Amino acid sequence: MSDDALDALTVLVVDDEKEVADAYALRLRGFCNVETAYGGADALSVIEDTTVDIVLLDRHMPGLSGDDVLLELNDREFRGRVIMVTAVDPDFDVLDMPFDAYLCKPVDRETLHTVIEKHRTVLAYELLGEYFSAASKQAVVEDATTATERADHEGYAHIAERTANLEQRVRRLLPEEDVLDVFD
Repeated sequence: MSDDALDALTVLVVDDEKEVADAYALRLRGFCNVETAYGGADALSVIEDTTVDIVLLDRHMPGLSGDDVLLELNDREFRGRVIMVTAVDPDFDVLDMPFDAYLCKPVDRETLHTVIEKHRTVLAYELLGEYFSAASKQAVVEDATTATERADHEGYAHIAERTANLEQRVRRLLPEEDVLDVFD
């Protein structure tokens, strides 16, 4: 990952064992921005207040478990990737769980970096698809209406804001790519 991309990616490490969460955060230092949460409720609070791209989520935590957090993120339509990082060996129960990758502890620095980089790219291209759709809708409306007509239209304001937000996030996640410039 380039130096420009270091500040572009935000990863949330969630584990109820402070030492474990801090160890994973340390492995990510200099690779990306890192937030740390020591429980499920804390994790949801961080996600509510911060644009998190990737969540590293432990499964077994007291209170709100990782499984519970995963379901809540799915209900909230979280626009990021979730990587389970856990000591729980997978079984058939994982088939219906909405995570993007499953790593069994311990996970070394190289594996962690590789998996996060792959999921950063996947997320960026997922968001790029959403951006193309939103930008196309915005362009169609702009071609068919006047600025005065669009000025007070709530739906247009929503799509314009969504397009701008998606563009900013994609450019942040794919700083070396010129795909957005080509699309314009």
